[in-house]
Amino acid sequence: MTPDNDDLMLYGERFASRLLLGTSRYPSPKVMADAVAGARPAMVTASLRRQTAQGQASQAFWQLLKAMAVPVLPNTTGCHSIQEAVTTAEMAREVFETDWIKLELIGDDYTLQPDTLNLPSAASQLIRAGFKVLPYCTDDLVLCQKLVDVGCQAVMPWAAPIGTGRGPINPYALRSLRDRLQVPLIVDAGLGLPSHACQVLEWGYDAVLLNTAVALAQDPVAMALAFAQAVSAGRMAWRAGAMQAQDAAQASTPVLGTPFWHQT
Repeated sequence: MTPDNDDLMLYGERFASRLLLGTSRYPSPKVMADAVAGARPAMVTASLRRQTAQGQASQAFWQLLKAMAVPVLPNTTGCHSIQEAVTTAEMAREVFETDWIKLELIGDDYTLQPDTLNLPSAASQLIRAGFKVLPYCTDDLVLCQKLVDVGCQAVMPWAAPIGTGRGPINPYALRSLRDRLQVPLIVDAGLGLPSHACQVLEWGYDAVLLNTAVALAQDPVAMALAFAQAVSAGRMAWRAGAMQAQDAAQASTPVLGTPFWHQT
């Protein structure tokens, strides 16, 4: 699914990093910018609805995003209907001058679980309108397949509900997705530790998208770098081909032909 140089490929575009970072909840804009500069992610996400609600402060935010020189992935966070998500995406395309969109269509305000019934329809409408859609979804195989069927060239299942930091709570489902789907898969939401990111990359996932685990760390800049390194390590391990787990102990040093001493 990736070229020989192992760059991440999404909708025919090449990205050197397999880490995507959010831009909210940091202690300050400077900390956020330093975290992005250190981790060098493929994209940074931005919420049009959240930032436009901040009035004059939003202009400074736009300027900061431009100064970072990292591709912006607008999202439709907070949208609860198809029309709301489509309208927000169209506004984001005008503001950010990009066809990329992270599609969030929330079905439950408590868990922030996606609206699994309407998500494929929303994705289909956006794809027909020329968007490069990265849909945030659950780890349900049927849902993810439907998203691929309507034209999504990548899918972003959660590891756990947004902001929980619990890591992959259903490894079987996530690994089944990787086995069954032939498009890039990005784990989005629920990762709390760099080891979580490394684990899903070891399973063959193509990238991770996270925000809270970095923004709420005691040192967000250091944590962003830790995640970047974990992603690289996980990808390298997947490409190297990990050994299979064994039920019985296996000697690392051959014993055939070596002397055995018996005490009498």
